[in-house]
Amino acid sequence: MVRRIPILVAVAISLVGCWSAAPAQARSAALPQPGVTYSVLLRPPGAASGDRPSGEPGCEQEIERGQPRGGPRLVIVGASFTAGVGPGPGRSWAVLLARHLHWDAVVYGDPGAGYVRVGAGRKGPVGAEIGRVGLRALEPSLVIVQAGHDDIGVPPGLERAQVARAIALIRAQAPRARIVLLTVFAGRARPAAADRTDQAIVRAARAADPAVIIIDPLADRWRFPHVRDGLHPTAAGSAWIATRVAEILLEHGVRPARAGGAVICDPAWPSPAARL
Repeated sequence: MVRRIPILVAVAISLVGCWSAAPAQARSAALPQPGVTYSVLLRPPGAASGDRPSGEPGCEQEIERGQPRGGPRLVIVGASFTAGVGPGPGRSWAVLLARHLHWDAVVYGDPGAGYVRVGAGRKGPVGAEIGRVGLRALEPSLVIVQAGHDDIGVPPGLERAQVARAIALIRAQAPRARIVLLTVFAGRARPAAADRTDQAIVRAARAADPAVIIIDPLADRWRFPHVRDGLHPTAAGSAWIATRVAEILLEHGVRPARAGGAVICDPAWPSPAARL
């Protein structure tokens, strides 16, 4: 079922600021959610619902119908961080980033997915997610892949091969898109094993396409508020991640569109009745 909810961008941005400034005891302590695949269509203010198709494909068709206006489009695929585990529905770093950019976006995450791992909902690995979102029709300007933590322990050779495959799939289906890899989040994983997986991803990406933008939370020692599992972000942590990713993208020339509404298809909504 598709929920149609107005986006007030200024309110969304102010909420991010509130999360960042909230005291630790007031932050979300949500535990990880199981892998689910509800789709959500977030509409700009004043947009009429009309007679629109429902479900995740219908949401993506909503974006595709806007193709002539030429606005930039963003696709984010990945694992639990992308699916919103930790901060709660509608508060993943991916949704917050799309709002910040004012870009139409498709967000597709399955907790546990990696370049090799299939994930809790068996929607992965990310190569399968890439194939499922329909890059050719969407013609995105930017594709972000968030994966790596769940592949810790996978043989490096296999990891490198699957990273190269994911990049090749994006290049084949969206040749004009810039590619970003958001790699390993540390959590409580064994440091040496996490480093091996992270390095395998980075080396494979650079060998496959030197133009790929690599954002490496592990190597850069990211610190943000976590929920009790020690890995996933609180709402404040998710806002921090979105802000940091936006800053890095800006360094690479990726800028927000002019303020306005956007259509965001988020297939990781834990409940059809959820509200922002």
